[in-house]
This record gives sequence, C-alpha cells and structure tokens, in this order.
Amino acid sequence: MHTKEYIEEAEKYVAGTYGRYPMVPVRADDTHIWDADGREYTDFVSGLGVINLGHCHPKVVEAIREQAGTLMHTSNLFHIPPQIELAKRLVEASFADKAYFCNSGAEANESAVKLARKYSHDKYGDGRGDIITMLNSFHGRSLTTLAATGQPKFSKGFYPRSPGFVHVPFDDLEAAEAAITEATCAIMVEPMQGEGGVHIPSPGYLAGLRKLCDERDLLLIFDEVQTGMGRTGMLFAYEHEGVMPDAMSLAKSLAGGTAIGALLAKEPFISALGPGTHASTFGGNFLATAAGVAAMDVFAEGSILTNCKEMGAYFTAALESLKENHSCIEEIRSKGLMIGVELDHEGVEYVPQAMERGFLINCTMGSVLRFLPPLTITQVDIDRLLAVLDELLPGPEAAD
Repeated sequence: MHTKEYIEEAEKYVAGTYGRYPMVPVRADDTHIWDADGREYTDFVSGLGVINLGHCHPKVVEAIREQAGTLMHTSNLFHIPPQIELAKRLVEASFADKAYFCNSGAEANESAVKLARKYSHDKYGDGRGDIITMLNSFHGRSLTTLAATGQPKFSKGFYPRSPGFVHVPFDDLEAAEAAITEATCAIMVEPMQGEGGVHIPSPGYLAGLRKLCDERDLLLIFDEVQTGMGRTGMLFAYEHEGVMPDAMSLAKSLAGGTAIGALLAKEPFISALGPGTHASTFGGNFLATAAGVAAMDVFAEGSILTNCKEMGAYFTAALESLKENHSCIEEIRSKGLMIGVELDHEGVEYVPQAMERGFLINCTMGSVLRFLPPLTITQVDIDRLLAVLDELLPGPEAAD
C-alpha cells in the first residue's frame, strides 16, 4: 500500500490519540528512513530519543533475531539469563546495586515513585509520601506520572490528579529547599529537561539537591529516560557532574529500539521493593533484555559516545553561526546530541516544512526546535539540515 491508503486505514481502525504527520515509515537504516512511497528522510528525532544507536543496528538486530528464534517469554516467575546479564552490565556501569525491569519510561518512573514511598513508609510510617518534582518536567502519561509532570497541559481532562507531588522551578535550589516538609520522601528531577525545552541546570544544582536529600534523609531520583544511554555524550547524564542519585529511571534507547524500561537503585532502597510489592508481566523479557545486552556491547566499544561528543560540539557551533544571521534564534542549549533551539516565535510550522525537504525534526514547548538525532549522525547530514534551517528561518530583514 501507499501513504494515502495507509492513512485511510489508520483513520478507520486506529484510535486517534496522536496528532500524526502524513508520513508512513516502512524501512530504515542508521540515520535514514524511507516512507511507503519510497521517499527518503534524514532522522533528527530518533523516535523521540529511542534510536540512539541508529536504526536497525546490526548487533541489536542479530540479538533480537537469535533470541526470537529461541525463547521470547516466560514471565518473571523464573530467572531470565539476558535480564540477569543486562542488570549486571547496568550495575557495573553506574552507581546502582540492582536493577528492576519494566516496559517504558512511564513505568520506570512509576517504579521510582513506589520505591521512594515504600522505603519511606518502612522507615517512617505513613507520614512521608510527597515527592518534589520540577516545573516543565515530563515523567510520563500514566495518572501518577502525569501528576509528577510539571506541565498542567498534560493533565487537562484527567482530574482528580493523583496526590503527593509538589512542583518547584527547575534549577532553583532555594525553591526546592523551601518545598521540603515533614511529608516529603524524595526529590525527582531530570538532570537535563528534554520535553520541557532542553534546559540544562547550572553547575552545582544537582550537587545541591544531593546535599538537601542527604541532610533531610530523602531519596534523590534522576529521571534519565531521555538523557540516559549516551544522549548527552556520557552513558548517563549524571556523570557530567559526578552527582549520584539513589535511584534512576531509564527507557528509550536502553534496548536499541525495543520497548523496555528500568529502575536502577542503590541499597538499602531497592530492597524495599520485595516480592509481591511490584511486578510486570513483560518487564525484562528475553527479547527486550537480549537487545539491551547487545546495545550495551555497542556502547562499550566507545565510538558511539565519541561521535556524540564530536558531532554535538560541531552541530552546536554551527547553530551558533546560524544564529548570527537569524535574529529569531534566542538561545541554543545543548549537551552532546540533545539540542534545543529557542525561537522568538512558534516553531511548529517548521516541522512539516522540514519534512517536505527530507528531514525529520521536532518542536517542543511551542517555540523550541529540539534535535535528537541518532548518535551515529554525520557532519554531512548536519550540514544538509543546517542549509534547510537557513532557508526556513526568517532572516534579519524579517526582524526589521
């Protein structure tokens, strides 16, 4: 079928929970995607930060094929070898002592919330359960993670909101400290906000949160669903400042494109989730964790993170040069290949315009063009996109 036919079928049979663009991807390789009509696109979205290793990385594909032909599911009533191996890899690469697996970022953050509340209940009783999160944060679309998310627009129509969350401004230590009460059990924060517009905290902010949590005996939870797995040039974003959390959520690119989520945590916190307190039928299944082990193999080679740092620096510098000729660009915020370009006007219109020219880009918070290309992106592809942006964005004469 061609694009038009697919879209007609989708409108007839698929729930309309997404505002989709009129493009039907059917094949991909590394940084490129082809649609049902054979048109090629260069991907600067990566499935919203999922395809960090590039589309259909051969090692991930081979691991999935081999596992799919051997054993895909038994449930967590039994020990699962690739799950054990992936947990070992993640623990050895991070601050954590153990890993729990689920299926998505929202589930991973739900797990973090349950962990914080269960640990605090076991230690202090029912008096502690509130969690401080940040304005403009994004933690998922389940009812609990919607309540944790500091963007009211996502909760519209889903009241009553799940209780127990207090929102404070991001990168404001004084506000976080003022929000702590006797009912507080944790602070949950993205080390760098993604959906909120690519905001990077000031040096010392995460260390300050760590100090607050240590002083008040609170859990510090990092949501690294988007920033984790190499996106910022380090395997985990917390490594940039060397500030270790007590628990951390992962998902997106953890399995190279296969659905997975994980909660990493230190002892004694992780032990609060004992048998019967939390579970997931598909969490940590053979297929997803085999893909995750293969993805960890690729990261261990080192070239992915090196390219992320080099291309991130190149892309950012080139955007700064572009800014000189386009006064509509107010600010460029980046770390590795997590890049946000703040405009002085709405930027949604540029997404379909770029698509018409063969590039997939993203706009968040209304006026921030967000670029999350595969970490394998090349200078050639970046230059081609920059030429398109130069064409699309209004020049100096538009500002006069």
